[in-house]
Amino acid sequence: MKIIVRERMRSEEGTKKPRFRVVGVQGGDLKLHVKRIRKCELIELAEITGAEIVYLSRDGEGVNKEA
Repeated sequence: MKIIVRERMRSEEGTKKPRFRVVGVQGGDLKLHVKRIRKCELIELAEITGAEIVYLSRDGEGVNKEA
């Protein structure tokens, strides 16, 4: 099972806001009812379910360069 996330643009370390956005889940019967999640919650979910966390990279500008 894989949990696919990306780091949010408006979140920074130490701001006490969820830093990651769930993009998708592959395999298993896991249903997430959140759009944004904290790293500690994400790691705990992965440990409980045995899932791998996949971090998507950002382009750094917030805009798709190809479009």
